[in-house]
Amino acid sequence: MSQLELFEPPRQDDVDTAGFYLAEGELALPAAREWWEGLPLAELPHDASLAALYAYMSELPIKKEIARFIEKVRKAGNRTAAASDRGDPDVLAVLNAANKAQVEIHRLTGFLRFSPDSRGTYIAKCEPDCFILPALAEHFALRFGETPWAIIDEKRGLCLFRQNDGEVRLEPVSAEAEAGNTDTDSAETAARGQAVDTMENLWRLYHRSVSIESRKNPGLQRQFLPKRYHKHLNEL
Repeated sequence: MSQLELFEPPRQDDVDTAGFYLAEGELALPAAREWWEGLPLAELPHDASLAALYAYMSELPIKKEIARFIEKVRKAGNRTAAASDRGDPDVLAVLNAANKAQVEIHRLTGFLRFSPDSRGTYIAKCEPDCFILPALAEHFALRFGETPWAIIDEKRGLCLFRQNDGEVRLEPVSAEAEAGNTDTDSAETAARGQAVDTMENLWRLYHRSVSIESRKNPGLQRQFLPKRYHKHLNEL
C-alpha cells in the first residue's frame, strides 16, 4: 500500500490490503485531508510525493515550504533533480523534515514492545516526536498477519489498530475504545498502563540472559536508543 493513501478511505474492492485513513469526527487533524486534497501530488515523482508527506508528518511548521516544494518540482523540467536540490531552501527544509520523520519510523519498527491484553490483542505504546502512526500500518499489518494488534500514541491520544476484517484504522483512543465491535476495546485501559504480565517478564529474562556485561556501552546505547524511548521498553 502506498502511504499516499493516508488521507483516503479504504477501497471496497481491495480485500487483500489493509486500508487505513484519518477518521472523521473528533480527531485533532481533520484539516489535514482538506489541505492535501488541494495539492497536485499525483504530478510529482513518487519519491518527491513521499518526501512531502513525510515532511508533513514531522509536524514541523513548514506547510508553506512543503507547498512551494511541490509547486517547484511540478513545474521543473527535471522533476527528479528539482526534488533533490538541497541548494533550494524549500527543498532543503522538506528533505530535512522528511528525514526526521523517516528516522523515527525506522526506529519504532524495532523499538515498539507489544504485550497481549486479556483478549489476545497485542498492544504497544509510544510517544513519538512526529505523527508517524499511519506509516507503521503496513509494516505491522504484514508482521502480525491475522493477529489483532494496536499501537497507541499517548502523546496525541491516537490509536492505530487492526480490525476483525483486516482493515487497519487510525482513530482517537477514546473513540476506538468505545467501539464494541473491534478487537481493541481495551486500548483505553492499556493507555492508562497495563500491569506487567508474564510475557514482559519473559522478555526481561531473555534480555538479561543474552546481555554480555563486558560489552555494555551506555554511551553508544544512548546514541542508537534515545532516552525518550526508554519509558516503553520493557527490558530497561
